[in-house]
Amino acid sequence: MAGGVGSRFWPASKTSLPKQFLDILGTGETLIQQTYRRFSKFCKPENFIVVTNQLYKNLVAEQIPDLKEDQILLEPVMRNTAPCIAYAAYKIAATEKEANLIITPADHLILKQPEFESVVEFALDHTSKNDHLVTLGIQPTRPDTGYGYIEYEQSVNSINSVIQFREKPDVQTAKSFIAQGNFSWNSGMFFWSLATILNAFEDFLPNVNSLFASGMDKYNTEDETVFIEETYPKCESISIDFGIMEKASNVHMINADIGWSDLGTWGSVYTHLDQDENGNTVTNQQVALKNVSNTLVKLPEGKVAIIQGLDGYIVVDTPQGLLISKMEDEQEIKQLRIDIGDRFGKDYI
Repeated sequence: MAGGVGSRFWPASKTSLPKQFLDILGTGETLIQQTYRRFSKFCKPENFIVVTNQLYKNLVAEQIPDLKEDQILLEPVMRNTAPCIAYAAYKIAATEKEANLIITPADHLILKQPEFESVVEFALDHTSKNDHLVTLGIQPTRPDTGYGYIEYEQSVNSINSVIQFREKPDVQTAKSFIAQGNFSWNSGMFFWSLATILNAFEDFLPNVNSLFASGMDKYNTEDETVFIEETYPKCESISIDFGIMEKASNVHMINADIGWSDLGTWGSVYTHLDQDENGNTVTNQQVALKNVSNTLVKLPEGKVAIIQGLDGYIVVDTPQGLLISKMEDEQEIKQLRIDIGDRFGKDYI
């Protein structure tokens, strides 16, 4: 899934070039390239599908040249994750009835590749034998308010039955989740068989299901593009979590220690970058810092800056935009970005 705009990463991430196509971590690879490489360890190039916005067709093709044109599915409008997954599932179903699917965002970080591969192998084996919708949970390390949580029944086995999904909590609620001991972060990665997810769409999102099911004779033909352009805008905008996972009774979760982060904010990136003795991360060395601590600084190459008297800030500068924000207030960047677009024009976002 690669259709988001990365709004919390403004001004580096813009509608024309969102974060999944950026080298946010300075590794020499963009986030979508890292994701492709991570899964290519056990998935053949021809078995990948990227669902993205029409705007990003060329970006996907340039950054993952192994993909053929029909492996890049284009959304004419943004409709959240459920229609995105339905489109991919029905396109696969047109030619393959026994598929086992992995659903993953294009912009997450996973640092423990061997552990991740073991989890994937276990999950796919499970979903090939069971009519279960399986989600990947991450054991919380702190009362984070930026993640959704999953409450589960503790089991001696490696897979747990899900009780309920919980939305992003406040700090006190997050602390209570962790104290209770049977809550995990919702990673947004899923495993299921093709038959299981199609049945779930039929049961819980019948309108979305009927729209995509009506095109079974169109997928993988020259008529697919026109069908999707006509059909996609008719879909409700709804997440797979709210549309299916929170309603189904056959949802299970695997707890995974895989060095995961959703890299949803500048603050999450900060935790994965090297920091100096004052807790600062600077991606451009032409910066003079005085009385600065616990701060992320990202400037364009060739720019010189003096920064003084900041503690716990994000400073990101680009040719078109400048962000200076307390790290603790970074969740507000998404709305402030919208305000910028309304006041000064969409070109700036």
